[in-house]
Amino acid sequence: MTDGTNPPSHPQPEPAPGSGGYGFPPGPPAQGGYGYPTPSGGYGYPQSGQQPNPYQQEPAAGYPQDPGAGYPQDAAGGYQQDAGGGYQQDAAGGQWSAAQPGFTRLAGPDLPGSSQPDWEAMADRSAAERRKKRLWMLGGAVTVLALLAGGGTFFLLGGDGDGQDAQPANSASASPEPDDSKGPAAYTATVAGDDTLLRDSYGGMGIRLGPDLKVGPLGKRFQVVGRGNGNSWGQSAEPVVDVTKSFTVTARAYNSATKGSRIVMSQGDGESFSFELGVNEVNGKQAWIFRVQTGDKGAAATTRTVTAEGLNMVKTPTLLMATYDADKKAIALYVDGKKAGETPVPPIWQAPGPLQLGRSKHHNIWTGPWQGALHSLKTYDMAFTAEQAAAYKEGKLDPSPKPTHAWLLT
Repeated sequence: MTDGTNPPSHPQPEPAPGSGGYGFPPGPPAQGGYGYPTPSGGYGYPQSGQQPNPYQQEPAAGYPQDPGAGYPQDAAGGYQQDAGGGYQQDAAGGQWSAAQPGFTRLAGPDLPGSSQPDWEAMADRSAAERRKKRLWMLGGAVTVLALLAGGGTFFLLGGDGDGQDAQPANSASASPEPDDSKGPAAYTATVAGDDTLLRDSYGGMGIRLGPDLKVGPLGKRFQVVGRGNGNSWGQSAEPVVDVTKSFTVTARAYNSATKGSRIVMSQGDGESFSFELGVNEVNGKQAWIFRVQTGDKGAAATTRTVTAEGLNMVKTPTLLMATYDADKKAIALYVDGKKAGETPVPPIWQAPGPLQLGRSKHHNIWTGPWQGALHSLKTYDMAFTAEQAAAYKEGKLDPSPKPTHAWLLT
């Protein structure tokens, strides 16, 4: 191989008269000698069964590899040339070129021509390839840096064919956060040493994640992503919301399912839920819903629901907020800071069991597996007013309402 420079030149003294010259044996050339054709190969090529010289190249297509295969020979067995120094035509009338690009022609006694590598041309090609490789590497590095710089704008959800798509990471903090979330580097989504337990930034109540509800990046913070199957859930160790008193629950949600029930959060793991917030089909179309159960049997007759219909439900980042006002005995649902509806309710039944993410219990069966992303999950021990809900959406909420629990703050 060559390193891109020409081989060193070592001039030789003139050969002695009659000696045959350097590189050629004295006397008539022997068959298979240096530079002469062998019975099995062309000029400069090894005989059959020999290892090829790494600097040699295969004979060009169409050139004969044994004497008499298209070139006329003279009486001495040499190949004839025309007046212009080229090979004469073969029987088919084809013109053979004595020299090929990238090779030089060496003349010798009774030798019409022989091909050797053009070291200078090969060095130029090698240098050109190295320059192209460096340009490709430089371009790849610039692309990687550009993608990293844009990492705070989009997060690709999964990519494993489960219908999960890119979610814009355009959600800013919409309410006061704990001191440990002031710097992105200081905030952690999970408990130290356990990446399946979401850390509660206020109340110390972790949420254990199922196999298919996983933590992923959201800009410089975090979110959980569900695949919409029976393993896309999370739950706390104990109940989080006291449904006998006023409360507010809120979450930022990104639904990537086009049909069916999809629950953001609920509470209860017995025969039925106490409350559930998420997506359900209403009049044949998906709608955001907040539903509470007022009886211990989970019957439809004792269920109260507030809905937000006619909205873009799929692949749209949405701020959800649900409230229960124990004094007014009413529930309300807010979507992106606007009240979608309110309805009076009897006292809510306090179902046994903890807070659930990504599912809800109906007649002792888990339903509504979440497909999409969730973050900024919070609970309050008060019912927000319409003014407070709007201020929360704009990030202008008075700092006095403090969450009782919070996970995945962004």
